Amino acid sequence: MTKDIILQLSIRSIRLNFLRSLLAALGIVIGVVAISSMGMMGANMTLSVTEELSAMANVLVVKANANGGGGGMMGPGGGGSGGSSSSDDDYISKDQLDDIDRAVGQYGLVYPLYQDTETIEVGDNEGRATIYGLRDEDMATVLTVEEGALPKTTSSVVVGPSFAERHGLTIGSRITIGDEDDDEAVVQKVRVVGILEEKGMSMDMNTDNAIVMPEKTFVGLFGGESEYDQVNVILNDINDADTATEAIENQLNRKEDEITVQDSSRMMESITSTVSTLTTFVMAIAAISLLVAATSIFNVMMMSVTERIREIGILRSIGTRKNEVLRMFIYEAVILGLVGAAIGAIMSLVLGWLVVLAMVGTTKYFFTFQSLIYVPMAMLIGIAICIFSGVYPAWRAANLDPIEALRSD
Repeated sequence: MTKDIILQLSIRSIRLNFLRSLLAALGIVIGVVAISSMGMMGANMTLSVTEELSAMANVLVVKANANGGGGGMMGPGGGGSGGSSSSDDDYISKDQLDDIDRAVGQYGLVYPLYQDTETIEVGDNEGRATIYGLRDEDMATVLTVEEGALPKTTSSVVVGPSFAERHGLTIGSRITIGDEDDDEAVVQKVRVVGILEEKGMSMDMNTDNAIVMPEKTFVGLFGGESEYDQVNVILNDINDADTATEAIENQLNRKEDEITVQDSSRMMESITSTVSTLTTFVMAIAAISLLVAATSIFNVMMMSVTERIREIGILRSIGTRKNEVLRMFIYEAVILGLVGAAIGAIMSLVLGWLVVLAMVGTTKYFFTFQSLIYVPMAMLIGIAICIFSGVYPAWRAANLDPIEALRSD
């Protein structure tokens, strides 16, 4: 019964000072909304970025060691005007490709890739383009054609959607590769037979803004047969990334560092870690609003103690114990915290959804555990701040001298 009376006295005090209590609770509402909204935004951003990167995180890119451990320097047999990029850098040889395939072929698809940039001409427009060369058997596996078909002859190519849009290319369009004004250049006229599906950012090759041609066509233009710029390994299971990387390095780097392996899953971990750090930083800034709320609640509680000194003296004189007076003021702080946190939680779901939509661009992950966990987390922080802010005023009230309290006006 005593506890019920103490609780009623706490509620009565809040009701009598409703506006002041409301403003104190409003600080908690703002803090809870700020923390939970920023947390949900960060969680949704992390999940969205992770999904986008997961599509490319299962790729290992093997390149020759630039310090001289690769397949060797390309000789003068390159036939193109620009020359393959292997003409200046080390390349991966056919033997090394076979070693890589033996080492990690069981973990996924292994395929070599040629790459260069060259002058192109489309109609009256000239420019430069990234050009990839692939073996016929690899084209059917790693390329997805949205319109048209894959090349079947050395005079046909496929292009990325961004490249096709920029140059106004359609199925059947002609592209001249090589500088016709250069007498020593090898010039190849090709026909577009397919436009690739949009791929987005990728570690293996960025086909959206490139030309992809058969190996024979590429070697005819740039030379360097079986001298690959890189070898890509598309893993069946991303969890095999470390094992596959170690297997490749053990196979080829036993005597000297012939190759380097780029693990795209590590890049994903780095990016998601950076996003998480930024989220934590933003939440820390948002938490400053709770410090303001704590100051406001402390002020409200101290004013309540000051205004009720005589009431406290009467309660103490009729036998109310110190711990009961202490609880009376703690109850007030808890009630303010619960009300503020509850209202803040409801507003967080509405405002958080809007923040996520505006900042991330999608609410696909909004109702996931990783996102919504920030609502109860912010509520607990808000309630804890209230209780912490009310401890000293409650202690001061409980330790007032009853005689001196009764003399107070």
